Amino acid sequence: MQTYEYTARNTATGQKVKSQVQAENEQTAAKLIRDQGFSPLEVRLQGSSTEGLKRFTNRIRAKDKILFSRQLSTLINAGLPLIQSLRNVSAQTQSKPLKVVIDQVISDVEGGAALSAALSRHPEAFNRVFISMVAAGESSGTLDKSLERLANQQEKDAEIISKVRGAMIYPAVVITVMIAVVGFMIVKVLPQVEVMYRDLPGASLPLVTRMLLAVSHFTSRFWWVIGLVLIAGAFFGSRWARTGPGREFVDRAKLRMWPIGQLFQKMYMARFARTGATLVGSGVPLLQMLDITGEAINNVHVEAALRRAAEKVKGGKALFDSLQSEEAFLQLVPNMLRIGEQSGAIEAMMEKIADYYEREVDTAIRNISSIIEPVLMVILGVFAFIIVAAVLLPIYSLAGQTIIR
Repeated sequence: MQTYEYTARNTATGQKVKSQVQAENEQTAAKLIRDQGFSPLEVRLQGSSTEGLKRFTNRIRAKDKILFSRQLSTLINAGLPLIQSLRNVSAQTQSKPLKVVIDQVISDVEGGAALSAALSRHPEAFNRVFISMVAAGESSGTLDKSLERLANQQEKDAEIISKVRGAMIYPAVVITVMIAVVGFMIVKVLPQVEVMYRDLPGASLPLVTRMLLAVSHFTSRFWWVIGLVLIAGAFFGSRWARTGPGREFVDRAKLRMWPIGQLFQKMYMARFARTGATLVGSGVPLLQMLDITGEAINNVHVEAALRRAAEKVKGGKALFDSLQSEEAFLQLVPNMLRIGEQSGAIEAMMEKIADYYEREVDTAIRNISSIIEPVLMVILGVFAFIIVAAVLLPIYSLAGQTIIR
């Protein structure tokens, strides 16, 4: 028997729990967790020193899952049996981690398990959105259409994330280069100015030069302390950001920080609408859709807003009315949902909301790029002016004293 640590969601209350379970293998551990009324999100062997490395090297990329969904949908639609379709997909996939998962899924399905149940034993590869849509497709006999919707939804989500990450690359590169240049000037160039002044009687360096030289001396002597502080700060900061209070702070900053607040808020609206439309179109009940979508959005404040809305819907309120007072949701969302609910076309309206906010995300990214570039140039100019002043003022002062003499 081995000890497994797990993170799961209580299916009755929706709360996340972390605990341990004794089992022979990971599949048995996941079964024991489900028997306790929990939906496993992550199961791992306790004390594995290579867990972080394994998680990185065995990571299944989004494009691999998209390809898996699309290929499986095409083969099932062509009339092939499920197991044969899975075997064909396994033979074609180039992702070794995904191939291992698919082979295990095939083994479970051959043993009599439903596809959704087999997929749910691999939470590291398939999230609740994926599993719920497969389950809905199985129950309605439209598994191929559910998988096609899944592929489309995953493609849209991956496209938005890629655009947001791409918008952050330019400022990150500029800031990195700026720090490297400033560091080189302070550590290597400024000390040469101090050497020139050292043997001159009565000569004094300007204030800005003395201040930067103090920074230079401290950096040269205690660079290892600075390195340790930065590494420790990054390590403990990342760990804190994964705790409850830390994640609340980070997720709130994403919604409110200028200039990225509007970008993230629109991205969350697009993700909510696209995922919701996909789930509703596959026949997932409204309350279950709200629960699953809240988890898929990956922001605790938006997730909490959806949980509050779900409680109001249980009490008889309409969805648009339940979201009307939620600060995390832009007002256009409940206004358009009102039309969708009143006309009985909530799926079509959510798709329109998703299309609109995906275009808004593109616009927001372009706007942020146009704002960040001049701001970075101004900051770069200020630093360059300070460095140039610290280097040239002593030289001009020295030249002036030589002329006077």
